[in-house]
Formats: sequence, structure tokens, C-alpha cells
Amino acid sequence: MSETRRAPAQTSARRRRTKTKKRTGVRLVLHKLWLLCVALVYAIARTVQRVGKGKSLQATVLALLCIVLFVIVVKTTRANHPAAQTQPQAQTQTADNSAAAPADSKQAAAPKAQPVVELKVEATEDTKPSKLIREQTIIAGGTTQTSYSFEKPIRFGDATKYASLPGIMAFRGNNYRNSASYGTANLKDKKLSIEWQHSSGALTSPGGETWTGSGWTGQPLIVTWPKETRKIMNMESWAQEQDELTEVIYATMDGHVYFYELQTGKATREPLNLGFTFKGAGSLDPRGYPILYVGAGISGARGAGRAFVVSLVDGKVLYEFGAADGYSHRQGWTMFDASPLVSAETDTLIYPGESGIVYFIKLNTHYDEAAGTLTVDPDEPVRWRYQGTRTGDKYWIGIEASPVVWNHYLYMADNGGNLMCMDLDTLQLVWVHDTLDDTNCTPVLECDEDGHPYLYISTSFHAGWRASANSSVAIPIWKIDGLNGSVVWRKDYQCWTVPDISGGVQGTLACGKNDLSDMIFVPVSRTGDSANSGLLAALDKNTGEVIWEFETSVYSWSSPVDFYDSSGHGYILYSTTGGYMYLLDGKTGEKLDAIDLNGNIEASAAVFNDMVVVGHRAQQIFGIRLS
Repeated sequence: MSETRRAPAQTSARRRRTKTKKRTGVRLVLHKLWLLCVALVYAIARTVQRVGKGKSLQATVLALLCIVLFVIVVKTTRANHPAAQTQPQAQTQTADNSAAAPADSKQAAAPKAQPVVELKVEATEDTKPSKLIREQTIIAGGTTQTSYSFEKPIRFGDATKYASLPGIMAFRGNNYRNSASYGTANLKDKKLSIEWQHSSGALTSPGGETWTGSGWTGQPLIVTWPKETRKIMNMESWAQEQDELTEVIYATMDGHVYFYELQTGKATREPLNLGFTFKGAGSLDPRGYPILYVGAGISGARGAGRAFVVSLVDGKVLYEFGAADGYSHRQGWTMFDASPLVSAETDTLIYPGESGIVYFIKLNTHYDEAAGTLTVDPDEPVRWRYQGTRTGDKYWIGIEASPVVWNHYLYMADNGGNLMCMDLDTLQLVWVHDTLDDTNCTPVLECDEDGHPYLYISTSFHAGWRASANSSVAIPIWKIDGLNGSVVWRKDYQCWTVPDISGGVQGTLACGKNDLSDMIFVPVSRTGDSANSGLLAALDKNTGEVIWEFETSVYSWSSPVDFYDSSGHGYILYSTTGGYMYLLDGKTGEKLDAIDLNGNIEASAAVFNDMVVVGHRAQQIFGIRLS
């Protein structure tokens, strides 16, 4: 089923007519100025004829001054007129201008980065929070409050400006969660080949469950560190001294964080053993500070699950929080699969947890690169907690998907069937959309040419909630208006489920750019003829209509990755639980190549130029060359 709502075309046409009129006006002014200068030069020439050669030098100088004046007027008019300006193109995944990318990190042209504009955000009658949320409380300074304002307002800019260093520094790259690739790939042969490979391990929880390798969501982080920063890190000496170095930082389910040089896979430092299973990707500090934020996916031998702030200068834990929080409405479930965000301007960490608490922590970070010191002195966390109208044995509170921020609005999808929009100026919900089921895929945000935000999201099928195990239900894929939570369009797939292993959309969709800018790519699991099969659906952003589908006999929980060559042509990486990674043409869905990694790929890959990094449940981590 497809429900569509097309935006009227009149606005765009009116805008084009207005720009055309402005450009025409500029041409008329310049034409009149040119005629005036020609007339002056002609008058001067006639004067020279009358007064003789003695005055010719002065007249020539006057004529030249007229021409110079005309050139200055033309340049000034063009520079100050909006219709005559050209905007720089945004990048596939960019660093801030303050950090120079390495020579091999040439960026592909992408859709123009849109400024964050102030638009009215409010609920419709159908998306009023009270319909799905029965309680929301803020705990600050040991007291409960219904509203809260930070001393310095939290604002996020366009996603292309989130990180100050080249790389993928959070799950899906940034605060819009719209890119797990950086740079451009040189795809001459359109082949995948294993460049390097390392083993990870396994960890058994106190409950007897053994977690192996890299699981959902399991995306590696990749960053190009400045040489000055590497010199103060606990890296191998060769890694400190190398002129340019891009590091892979991979938290896995065996309780370790591994560190590799991207091109060769050579270990840049000793693994960090934190002793907790890590399912989520974690995040690096977007300011370029050597800090890793990562949370436990389940409790371990060291106690209840918690979140960590780790110094990458010396590998020490600077701060931890979230274990056995008495404010939680979901006691005993202190897990952190989400990839947090950091407000660089306010030094604030935003970290949702599966306990149903969202933590806002002023870190008071002090980083002195020259002295080689890094500390945090966090304020007491501001906590926001909630309960849904359906909360109980089903529709649990808790947030596994990663948060998205546009301007001062925080978007979160939870385990209880809610997509929530919160105003960071008040910590109050503005609207809530019903996602029907346990939602694990992270919403992806994109703004149109007017700066209007839209979200793409789907959900899963938890056995016993909407239907019993070994049956099927409709799994919607939605385009949601980010201002009010209303549905722009909806596309359904019929999906199966089995006990404890949900069907539907578990991976996060990929949002196309460049020549794929009108497409999204959605991994749909347990759909088709059996509960084992799956497909990757390429849908039209404007209508939700199917452009192409790539079907596989096994399903996928991994998030597809869109990446681009230097011409802007887009490709898709799609990985499955059957161990195959596919290289697809993004426009057509044609299979260009496939590689068997011999293990369940639940984890999500990341791409940096010509290199792909991903791990799987069979306890291997791969560096794969795109050639």
C-alpha cells in the first residue's frame, strides 16, 4: 500500500519566476551603466579633438577612470545580488573548514547544504503527545520539573558541519544520521576484495548468554587524526609519527575496543578492554577532542550496563553513568545501544538509554593538546524520563535507536512504538508519531531546499505484540514531516517474525545524494515467501513508490551504505545474515560484485574513500578494498 502526498509545484515555479525577474533587473542596470560609460568616452574623445593634443593625456586618464568605475560597479552589483551568487556544494560527509582533509580525501559533490532555518514546530490533532505519552518528567538538581531550560541554549547546525575532522565519527556520521561514508571511491573494476582481516572474540554475560564478534548495529568509527593529536595519544610510535593516518575504532561484543590503521589494518595501539558487550557504534567527540563515548549493550561481570566517556589519550575512563539509576521506570535494563551526540558549542552530551532516560550532561571538558592533558568534570546529569500510554509487558519504554537533532529539536524512536520530537529549549515533547511496534532503526533526517525537515523511518515486528510468532503483519516505511509528525507517504511490506528475532526493518535506511538524491534504500527483513528471505528496496523520496528491489534468500539487519565516485555516481553496499556483502549500482540495483565473508553480518559497514570496514558475528573484522 502506498499513501502519497505531493507538495504543490506552484511555490517552486513562483520562486523561479522571481529569480528570473531579479536577474533581468540586474542586466538592465548594467546595460544602462555601460551605455553611460560609452557616452562619456565618446564625449571625451570629441573634447580631445577640440582642445588638441595638449589636453589628450588628461582626457585619456579620465576615460580610463570611467572604465574602471564601470568594472567596480559591475562587480559590486553582482556580489551583492542574491540571484547572481553561487553557493558552494555540500559534501558526501564533510569536516569543518577548520580541519584540512588529507590529500586522498577528495570529496564528492553532494546536494547543497541547507542552512538551519527557524520554522514553526507543533503537533497536529493526530500527533499530540498526550495520545501516546502519559508521563514525561525532568529531574534536575535532585528535583522533578515539568520544563527545563539550559543556561546556554542547545543548537545544532547542518549535518555537514557536525564533525571537525575527516571521517565517520558517529553512527551514520552526524546529527541527521544520513551518511556512513566519507570521501569518494575510485571504482574502475567495480570489485570488492579483502585487504586485511583480524579476529575479535566473545563475552559471556552473567545471565549465560554468549555474545560474539560484531553485532547489530556494530558500525566502526573512522577518523583522520591530526599529527599533533596523535603525538599525545597512547599509539605505537610509527602511528604517532606517520604524516597522515586514518584510524579505525571498533567497539565489539567481546568487550573490547580495537584500533587499526585504515589502509593496512595494522594495530595502532593495544585493544581497550572495558569488559562489557558493545552492540552500538558509540561516538567520537565532534570537536576533534580525543574522546570516545560508548555504552554497554548488556550487563557484564563488572556489573550493570552503563555508558562510558573514555580518553583516547591514555585509554582511561574519564566518567561513567547510567548504572542502576533510581529514576528509571525500567529498572534493571541499563543498556546504551544508541550512538550519542555532542553539542560542541555547549559542551553537552546527549545520550538516550534503554532504561527510558535521556541524559543531558554538561561535560566541562578541558583539553590542552600542547600539554597533552584531557579532563572532564561533568555537572550532575539532567534526566528526562517518560512512560507511554501502552507501556507494560509490551510496548516498553527505552531507546535503542540513535537520536537525531535538527536545530533545537531532538527526534527519538523508542521500543514502545513512538517517534518523539522534543524541544531542547524546554525538554518537552512537541509531537509523537505512532510507529506501531518496537522501533530499532534510527530515523534519518533530510531538509528540502527551503530548510523544511523530513524524517524517513520504519519499524519492526515484535512477536506477540501485533500478531503471534510465525505469522506476518504489515511493516510501514514512512516519510514524516519533521515539523508536525504527520505522514507524507507510507509504503508497506508484509513481514514475518519468529520468537526473539524480529522481522521488519532493523537496519537504518540509506539516504541518497548526488545522482541518487531522489532515492532512499531500505533493508526489509523476513519478507517474501518465507521468514528467512529479505530485500533491499529503493524508494522514491517524493512518493514512496518502488524504483527497484534487490531480493536475497536470507534477510539483513545491517544498514546499507551509500557512497559515490568522483563524478557523483552512487553505489550501495548491502550485507546479509548469510555472510554476503553486495556491491550494487544505486540507480538500477544491478549487482556489480559480491563477496562471501563467511559469517552473519548484522553489523553496519562504514566507507572511507576506497576502503570499507565491517565485522561479523563469526568474530572477524575486515578491511575491504573498493577497486
